[in-house]
Amino acid sequence: MSRSVSSEFFEVPESLWQRVEPLLPKYRASRQGGRPRLPMRKVLAGILYVLRTGCQWKAMPREFGSGSAIHDYFQEWTESGLFEKLWRLALEEYDELVGIDWQWQSLDGALTKAPLGGGKNRQEPDRSGQARSEAVCPGRRRRRAAGRRDRRRPCA
Repeated sequence: MSRSVSSEFFEVPESLWQRVEPLLPKYRASRQGGRPRLPMRKVLAGILYVLRTGCQWKAMPREFGSGSAIHDYFQEWTESGLFEKLWRLALEEYDELVGIDWQWQSLDGALTKAPLGGGKNRQEPDRSGQARSEAVCPGRRRRRAAGRRDRRRPCA
C-alpha cells in the first residue's frame, strides 16, 4: 500500500516517539485471540492528525487505522492523564532550553458556551402556540390512538 501525503506529513518523529512511548499504557495480547492491536505509533499519529487538522474521527485517512478505534485510544489516554503528562514534560523541557518566566503569565481566549435561542429577557413572539401543520379543522377532533374509533367530520 502506498503512503499518502497525509501519513508522511503526520508521521511521528523518532525524537517525539522516544519521549511518548514510555508513558503509553502497556497492552497485552488477548488470551481469547481476536484482532491484533494497532501499532501505537500509528495510533499516536492518527490522534495528532485529528487534533491538528480538526477533521472528524470517522473522516481521518484509513492509513492510521479505524477512526472509531483511534478515538477509543484517545478517550482512554485522556482519562489516564497521558496528554497532561506530555504537556508537563514539554513544559519542563522548554523551561530547561529557553526558560519560562513563572512569575508572569497570561492567557487569552474565550471558551464560553454560546446561548441557545437568545437571552432570557427577550420579547415573546406574536404567533400562536400552534404551528400551521398542527392546525385542526373546525369541528374536527385530534387523532386518537390506533384502534379507537371516533366520529370525525371531514373538512370542507
